[in-house]
Amino acid sequence: MLKIESTERFSSRVETYVRYRPSYPREVLAVLEEECGLTPQMNVADVASGTGIFTRLLLENGNRVFAVEPNAEMRSAGEEYLAAFPRLQSIAATAEATTLPDQSIDLITCAQAAHWFKRELAIKEFQRILKFGGFLVVVFNDRLVKGDEFADDYENLVLKYGTDYSAVQRLGKIFEGDEFFTPYQCQKRTLPNHQDLDYNALEGRLLSSSYAPERGDASYGAMVQDLRSVFEKHQRNGRVRMRYDTNIYFGKLQDQERVDGQQSF
Repeated sequence: MLKIESTERFSSRVETYVRYRPSYPREVLAVLEEECGLTPQMNVADVASGTGIFTRLLLENGNRVFAVEPNAEMRSAGEEYLAAFPRLQSIAATAEATTLPDQSIDLITCAQAAHWFKRELAIKEFQRILKFGGFLVVVFNDRLVKGDEFADDYENLVLKYGTDYSAVQRLGKIFEGDEFFTPYQCQKRTLPNHQDLDYNALEGRLLSSSYAPERGDASYGAMVQDLRSVFEKHQRNGRVRMRYDTNIYFGKLQDQERVDGQQSF
């Protein structure tokens, strides 16, 4: 049986993850500045930081970033990717037990990962490490599964070959009702994002997904043959465009009445 919650789920996919996963629009930082008061002086915990794709945006903003990542292979790749940033501190820990001191963090970010957390334990841990009034920010690059012919055909392909794609989809859908923040309130902002991919990059993007069959799996050959057909059908000048909504959820893990009462003094 596949382990949906395993922190080792991406261990065999680190190289393709680093090379082919989308980054995030730099406008995310503007949203965090406007909505969460982000400044370069803040201490940020980037939880489940993976290979450092989102972490890099924070470091480039000047922040001191505690990159919390349980997967040894992904953490090592992130450390290599971000080696030029002295304000990075890489931590081998989980969302549910970050090892960070009490009330030491101004802002928590979780990019492309919160659906893997044990939600109630993670929320309790985030409340412990956040300074009063600090925000939790959850970010997802959500691939558009319909809206153009390439998106439709690519989605049909992953539905056909994904080993547990429907289960992963169910995990991600927790955010449709903002359930991760329950019983606290959150807001949402959405930014457009995309990747323009040649065939090798498209194949790498598919193989970076935890549900995709890998080389040696029985269905791998048929999957990449079908992927090649999808690419040839939709490519323009040797590339296809994969579109995303970058969804940003942000809120405070405190009762609003208590926050308002504290701010009135």
